Amino acid sequence: MRILLDTNIIIHREASRVIHSDIGILFNWLDKIKATKCVHPLTVEELNKHQDPTVVKTMGIKLDNYNLLKTEAQLGPEVLAVSAIIDKSDNDVSDTRILNEVFCERIDFLISEDKKIHTKAKLLGISEKVFTINSFLEKVTFENPDLVDYKVLSVKRQYFGEVDLRNSFFDSFRSDYQEFDKWFNKKSDEICYVCYQGDVLSAFLYLKTENEDENYSDIQNFEQKRRLKIGTFKVTINGFKLGERFLKIIFDNAHKQKVEEIYVTIFDKREEQVRLINLLEEWGFTYHGIKSGKNGDEKVYVRNFERANINIINPKLTYPYVSRDTNIYLVPIYPEYHTELFPDSILNIESPKDFIENQPHRNSISKVYVSRGIERNLKSGDLLVFYRTGGYQKSVATTLGVVESVIDNISDEKTFINICRKRSVFSDEELKEQWDYKPKSRPFVTNFLFVASFLRRPNLKWLNDNGVIPNILEAPRGFTKITSEDFNKIINYAFSK
Repeated sequence: MRILLDTNIIIHREASRVIHSDIGILFNWLDKIKATKCVHPLTVEELNKHQDPTVVKTMGIKLDNYNLLKTEAQLGPEVLAVSAIIDKSDNDVSDTRILNEVFCERIDFLISEDKKIHTKAKLLGISEKVFTINSFLEKVTFENPDLVDYKVLSVKRQYFGEVDLRNSFFDSFRSDYQEFDKWFNKKSDEICYVCYQGDVLSAFLYLKTENEDENYSDIQNFEQKRRLKIGTFKVTINGFKLGERFLKIIFDNAHKQKVEEIYVTIFDKREEQVRLINLLEEWGFTYHGIKSGKNGDEKVYVRNFERANINIINPKLTYPYVSRDTNIYLVPIYPEYHTELFPDSILNIESPKDFIENQPHRNSISKVYVSRGIERNLKSGDLLVFYRTGGYQKSVATTLGVVESVIDNISDEKTFINICRKRSVFSDEELKEQWDYKPKSRPFVTNFLFVASFLRRPNLKWLNDNGVIPNILEAPRGFTKITSEDFNKIINYAFSK
């Protein structure tokens, strides 16, 4: 397997001062899967332009560890057409020439953190061959489960005082905030959320609830509100969708604390910060302004957390709130897949000691449901009540989800697998079986967001007694539409104490 590494990846890997642990994880995986690490001549050319001759010499030595492409593929009409639309600078054109190696199939995959490269890849129809660090790690961890020790990953609540402040994980915070160590030690008896891979700290989150009397004089045009502040948030890229898992924790806390708004102040000096900003924007955070302080100007991003104005078209923007003014479906799921697809319950934020989750494939909020049912007319914003099959007493409705999108009329098996891979619990072999099971009735894919697990779980008997499933011999086999009245019955039961 030949994998081309964009210039930004090489620079991060070979930088003499700043070591990105996510880059280390990436290169570890490249070695595990025995990939040939390739660089383009344009990357060498760009590195040779550095003003410091010592850096040029050092980089030249380090590049000997990579496979330098001997020739460059000619740009075809399709690539030139995309370049004419997107490229605005010489650097953009250089990126297109690098991307062209994938388009011409001289290279299997390209890894890049450049947004424009990914935009051009979509326009050229090769986005499944162009990855960010995170998406590539998701791919290889999914495809190579034997090489992953899932048991070492855990997300839990700890006191600050239990976390090793000397850990290099916090070096980036120290470089941004001169008072960080002092601030951290003062929080010794407060709660934070952490994730470890073995003994390695991979993620850290601190949340603070603020009332209307909070002093916001250092933030431009910030009204007094009850808010949840994301005080400290960092996730090392590792392919386990920890970013989404920690966002779920943030939203759960915001809901519990009944806040009007969530906000974060953040620098955009480093790639990890830019990636975090991109993730937050994907989930509805918007730029508000600047917070001025002795460490410099930070950007402020806010997320409205009031129930009004629910976005049906893009549920992520107003997650976890959903609208009942949509279609509602009861959806069956076999027991062997239920636990894999959904957490057993909503994250428990009551006990600082009883908060452990060591199933990384459950981390994502965004999930996939594969079906070949008759009902295929679902749309974004529709609600899904997942029903775990198992007989009269053991069949239970457990989970609420909301539809993001539906993908039907999938052209071929390869496309089907690529669509499902990032969010599905199925292996490639299981997905192939799904595709081939009934050639005249190919499966379709529903992308949805996990919203909540029910506190009380109505079983088939309850659903039958309350008229939701009047005939137990006709329990749902695909997407079965239910009425708003039946949905209200389920929700009232599921969340009553």
